[in-house]
Amino acid sequence: MTSPDADEGAPTTGWREDARSGNTFVGDVWVNFKRWNLKAVRNPFVLVVSLVQPIIFLVLFTEVFGNVAGRAVNQGVPGINYETYLVPAIAIQVALAAAITSGVGLVNDIENGMFEKVLVTPMNRTAVFVGKTAAEVFRIAVQIAIILGLGLVLGAEIVTGLVGVVGIIAIGVLFSLWFVAFSNALAILTRDQESTIIGANLLQFPLLFLSSAFLPLAALPDWIQTFARFNPVTYGVDATRSLMIDRDVMTVVEVTWFDGAMNGIVPGVVVLAGLDLVLGGIAVYLLSRASSSDVQ
Repeated sequence: MTSPDADEGAPTTGWREDARSGNTFVGDVWVNFKRWNLKAVRNPFVLVVSLVQPIIFLVLFTEVFGNVAGRAVNQGVPGINYETYLVPAIAIQVALAAAITSGVGLVNDIENGMFEKVLVTPMNRTAVFVGKTAAEVFRIAVQIAIILGLGLVLGAEIVTGLVGVVGIIAIGVLFSLWFVAFSNALAILTRDQESTIIGANLLQFPLLFLSSAFLPLAALPDWIQTFARFNPVTYGVDATRSLMIDRDVMTVVEVTWFDGAMNGIVPGVVVLAGLDLVLGGIAVYLLSRASSSDVQ
């Protein structure tokens, strides 16, 4: 197809370039943001599942293991109850579990043919990924807020108040971005729902339990402490926990450049931001590569 006033011999790609020039990056982001939020509202089952599991962990760990784990926590981080210690870990778990659903959603698009339809539109490929990610980040922020509210009901304390709540949500969102990118990259590579779910879920529990999420690293074996130094969950949990109790609890990186809690928050934020940039770049590259090969 060519534009009406084009010469008969004009190539089809010229029409596509003209159509693309009428789109804006922000407009493409907004279209995809709305689309993925509407899709979530119409099929809330996945969102509920990604929230229910962390809630079960929060209730069971505080009610069943609270007394035993509380003694270990007081040896590593004295002066706080186990509910306060655990809530930042569950906030990060929510971000991790919700990020897994991102790749599943993309696989659904691939399987029903919607992905190919998006590829041949004049929308900017980076904007497609950014809009989808923004919708998922919005939902993750709401889910973390729910966990923080439940944690307060169970007896947790956010020493830094409303500023701490906003900061914990922000760090949780920052943490989620690298796994959102990973699950989307996995979806593009496998183009199979079961493979994406298995691959993403296979990492979830090792990442959580081989970190400082549920117990201080000092109470865990040496090999777990070694693994935790390279585990993104450790940096996310320690950063959110430092902000929640207004104290530096970062155990894998020693920073003394700032005052108090910032020595635990800043290293975690820097590591997570770097990881987001690397994996986000890989996901966008794979999306662009897939679009080029499919359109051609």
